[in-house]
Amino acid sequence: MTDYAIEARDVAVTYADGTEAVCGVDLLVEAGEFFGFLGPNGAGKTTLIKTLVTLLRPTDGSVTINGFDAVAKPRSVRATIGYMAQETSIDPELTARENLRFACDAYGVSRAERGGRIDELLELVELTGVADKVADNFSGGMKKRLDVATALVHQPPLVFLDEPTTGLDPAARNRLWEYFQRINDEGTTVFLTTQYLEEADQLCDRLSVIQDGSVVADGTPEALKQRVGGEILAVELSDPDESERAVAVARDESLFAEGAAIEPTESGLAVTARDARTRGTDLLVALRDADIGVVGFDVRAPTLDDVFLAVTEERPDAESPTETADVRTETGGGGGDSRATTVPDDGKTGPAGDADGVNR
Repeated sequence: MTDYAIEARDVAVTYADGTEAVCGVDLLVEAGEFFGFLGPNGAGKTTLIKTLVTLLRPTDGSVTINGFDAVAKPRSVRATIGYMAQETSIDPELTARENLRFACDAYGVSRAERGGRIDELLELVELTGVADKVADNFSGGMKKRLDVATALVHQPPLVFLDEPTTGLDPAARNRLWEYFQRINDEGTTVFLTTQYLEEADQLCDRLSVIQDGSVVADGTPEALKQRVGGEILAVELSDPDESERAVAVARDESLFAEGAAIEPTESGLAVTARDARTRGTDLLVALRDADIGVVGFDVRAPTLDDVFLAVTEERPDAESPTETADVRTETGGGGGDSRATTVPDDGKTGPAGDADGVNR
């Protein structure tokens, strides 16, 4: 029997105004997997991740995290997960060590284990040398690394990372990648949302893409790239205004295998086809015969950017403000609306936010 860290079935989340932010999403993430969750602006990524970490209650469907029902047993879920939100949750007035000590208190790490665990995490995120300095003076990258450490103090088997490297320079981003890969190599399940497709390609075992609240693609990075339909031939024209005519030439000549996608671009045209590499020269000859000047061309394998554009027709971006709107929860009987809520173990509705020690 498969051991799932995350088991979400037919999950829906509806805003108080009736907008469906998440619609019938199914997600199965195996224990130990590095899972990526992608989507364009406002697609529902943050709404779903907040539902998985029990900060929002699903309107419909079921969510099981590490074997615990997220609605019936939210405290049990929270005790077994780490959550790094888009905005860092560290206290800038505390030192790095004090922030970790506070996180240990919140997660109930025993006093006997705290000292060694804090030292271990400071070393992991390379902050040992500034452990006793106030976090307010840290760079953005250092604050993100400290935030990662606070999510790991209780050694959770599952960590949620919501766009953890947004806004960081490439060096700081690559350093965080190394930490995420290291904890995954040690057995921690990682659920990552990101707008950097290179990040997802390098780190993730498997990906899902969400659009308009529904999952529209799922698979390994390589399998998703194969869905694009072949390699990509990009042609740069001496006169970009000739792109439409160039596309017509490529289509009329029937140069490429059935199913090829031939589209204009800002600089010329792009052909996605299984035989793009072998038939590229034929296209250049046809364009020359049509008196269309070519100044450059390139053939490459598809990337996750191409996958993303193919399935969403958009580029990844930050979440829409509507992602944080109120949601409608099923109350039974009256079916009335309520604010976004967390759910204590007794099944009663409590205030939204950091209640019960959630690391935000």
